[in-house]
Amino acid sequence: MFDWAKFRTAKGGVKIHTCLDVEFMLPDVVNISEAKVHDRYGLEQLVFPQNTIIVEDRGCFDFTLMMNRIAAQNTFVTRIKCNTVYETVEEIDLPDGENEHIVKDEIIRLTSQKAKDCGIYDQELRLVHVYKEDENKIIEIITNQLEWDALTIAELYKKRWDIELFFKALKQNLQVKTFVGTSENAVKSQIYIALITYLLLELIRRTIAKKLPAFSNFVEKIQMSLCFCLSLDYVCNIMCEGAKRIKQSKQMKIPLSPDFFSEHKQLSLNG
Repeated sequence: MFDWAKFRTAKGGVKIHTCLDVEFMLPDVVNISEAKVHDRYGLEQLVFPQNTIIVEDRGCFDFTLMMNRIAAQNTFVTRIKCNTVYETVEEIDLPDGENEHIVKDEIIRLTSQKAKDCGIYDQELRLVHVYKEDENKIIEIITNQLEWDALTIAELYKKRWDIELFFKALKQNLQVKTFVGTSENAVKSQIYIALITYLLLELIRRTIAKKLPAFSNFVEKIQMSLCFCLSLDYVCNIMCEGAKRIKQSKQMKIPLSPDFFSEHKQLSLNG
């Protein structure tokens, strides 16, 4: 169906490459490409202004990109690839009885020929080994920040999950699971309309709502109100979420005598 979206022989797909600003929890840059495009080449701009902290998955793990970010004074926090060759320069002592999920903290140097060719061999990097209890495995996080605590680096990488929550909100609330058309223009238009809608809803939710509701609940309220002429202030602050249980009123108890039903039957017959 999606002939333009190359992915596999019998399957098409699209990929949304996104840079999310964690301070505002809003996308800064979005590019829609074929699914076969690698994450490393999904965005043209991957080097950012000075002192920017970049948290990403290992799809963007690239020696030349890392060198460019070091030159631009960016701080990157990402997963190291399992086949990366390196040597340990120094192992940093971990405090006893604290942050026991931090398995190892070390200063390393990349030693492969490719690392020597691009010049990153001369750079000392940090490698933090973190145990993930929910998946029962150890992940290795690499960064050019040598001064922060290992816990800080681990928590920073954990923030990468925020972008997954953004995609989840987009797919579940703004109709991106199925597409109206199959052409490139139709698919991209539907995704961009969903993104614009997301930004408008977030603007309303953050500026008009006195209490910050969950995004999914807020979208549900907006959908319910589209057919009515209601102000945004009413929808955001007065309209209640969900249904409330009806309070049962106290019913008058009727005293029953042994002959009540027989008397009632007699009265009905006489009537």
